[in-house]
Amino acid sequence: MKPIRLIRGFLTVGAWTLISRIAGFVRDVLIAAYLGTGPVAEAFLVAFTLPNMFRRFFAEGAFNTAFVPLFSKKLEAGEDPQGFAEDALAGLAVVVTLVSVVAMVAMPWLVLAMAGGFAGDERLPLAVEYGRICFPYILFISLTALLSGLLNAGGRFIAAAGAPVLLNAIFIAAMVLADHRGWDMGLTMAWATPVTGAAQLALVWVAAARMGFPLGLRRPRLTPDIRRLLAIAAPAVLAGGVVQINLLVGRQVGSFFDGAIAWLSYADRLYQLPLGVVGIAIGIVLLPDLSRRLKAGDSFGSRYAYSRATEFALFLTVPAAVALCVIAVPLISVLYERGAFGAQDTWPTALALAVYGAGLPAFVLQKVLQPLYFAREDTATPFRFAVWSMVVNAALAIGLAPVLGFIAAALGTTLAGWAMTLQLWWGSRHMGEAARFDDRLRARLPRTVAASAVMGLFLWGASQGLSENLAARGERYWALAALVLGGMAVYGAAAWGFGAFRLADFRGGTPRQDQR
Repeated sequence: MKPIRLIRGFLTVGAWTLISRIAGFVRDVLIAAYLGTGPVAEAFLVAFTLPNMFRRFFAEGAFNTAFVPLFSKKLEAGEDPQGFAEDALAGLAVVVTLVSVVAMVAMPWLVLAMAGGFAGDERLPLAVEYGRICFPYILFISLTALLSGLLNAGGRFIAAAGAPVLLNAIFIAAMVLADHRGWDMGLTMAWATPVTGAAQLALVWVAAARMGFPLGLRRPRLTPDIRRLLAIAAPAVLAGGVVQINLLVGRQVGSFFDGAIAWLSYADRLYQLPLGVVGIAIGIVLLPDLSRRLKAGDSFGSRYAYSRATEFALFLTVPAAVALCVIAVPLISVLYERGAFGAQDTWPTALALAVYGAGLPAFVLQKVLQPLYFAREDTATPFRFAVWSMVVNAALAIGLAPVLGFIAAALGTTLAGWAMTLQLWWGSRHMGEAARFDDRLRARLPRTVAASAVMGLFLWGASQGLSENLAARGERYWALAALVLGGMAVYGAAAWGFGAFRLADFRGGTPRQDQR
């Protein structure tokens, strides 16, 4: 993939992910307004997390990290990529169906494993009921994830990146309709969940057929290629399990504090906005690109792609992290505080947002660093690193909860994210030139940090000056818009002035290492 196509891929996926995350944020604003942080909200959030946890475990987190590099190389070499994709699809469908049946039977124990604080109160039966309705979503979305990987490997990013927009649009429509018709809001959202999965699967299935891969269902076969896929995926499955244990620890800690699961979930949604737009976009585009370059022996191109992905990631996420930390309270107050979400919920949610925000660059850099390993079909090394990050997370979240309360869960997540990033970076040093920063990145990184610091000072002063406007019902929206747009303008001016970017970067680019 040429440099301009690489950046265009980042921007395409990022733009669609931005639309999806904005729609997801609107969805969560409606959940907060209709349900607040009460038992129905917490029960649904846990129930919805269950199939998503298994989805990341089987499809996005493990299966695709093995499938995408292998499929990309077969596509590059013309070695029957469709047959390989159909075999992978059949195997994944069988495994996920079996897991779904077992999970629906064991739902009470799964809920307690995720939220032990639900035991003995009204949240447990609600979460079990919602969980059984939601769980078939995992089958649809796991197949969607595999087809999305196929599309991304072929350079077709729009359908895969746009599919999550359907999920959020259906949820929003369902909540508005339930409010209008007087339906039970929790049950409506639960039943909408598998519908969203089916809609996303239909979209990417059609897109794959138009790309030239009209996949059909076949009997699962343990071919040599599938054996190779499983051998690569096995450590990634274990690594995915470690990641889910980290999430499980956070949920468990939060379940013992009333309202904490909702506070953490709403904060998570807001910091996931820049994470999704930048980090996920880079990870999706970079993995197949690096796989093809390594297959072709293009070390220089690999280094350039890696350096530009890192530069792009930090240029956008360092200022975003600063903003989430500095103006967390105005963001939560203006965006969430309405209906059942009261002023008493703003401060704890803002605190969680600030803690998550401090880890944003680490979470995004993981999306840049992991493809260095996955493109080389190395999933074992990231697994070892993930185990150590799990230890960090569990020690901090559980050990500090009696002292710090629910915020220990967010703190553990953030520090474990930095631990994982540092290990991935340290472990990449033996990969040669392809995994080293070029001169342009080394020159621009400190300038990006300096520009972000200038923006942070501006946001702090401006938020103090606009404090009354941010609290006034009729003025808070324009005040927040002015604050955010002002911060963006200051960052852009400072970044240009310090030399963190050049206007030519947005008109294309040439892979010159000496470009500063």
